[in-house]
Amino acid sequence: MVPYKKMYLRLFNYVTDALRELEKGETEKACEILKQAQIETEDLYINGEDRIVFLHGAQ
Repeated sequence: MVPYKKMYLRLFNYVTDALRELEKGETEKACEILKQAQIETEDLYINGEDRIVFLHGAQ
């Protein structure tokens, strides 16, 4: 089963982090955060939540 709720929450947290970095003028860091968000949410979709290891922030 695809963990849509978990995917949404992770993506929301990543976007929030990226926006904070943009407010500080850290565009490269914001881009890296968004790229990681894309990778992790894609992995959640493909593999399901039991097989993912999060690389950013708390689960």
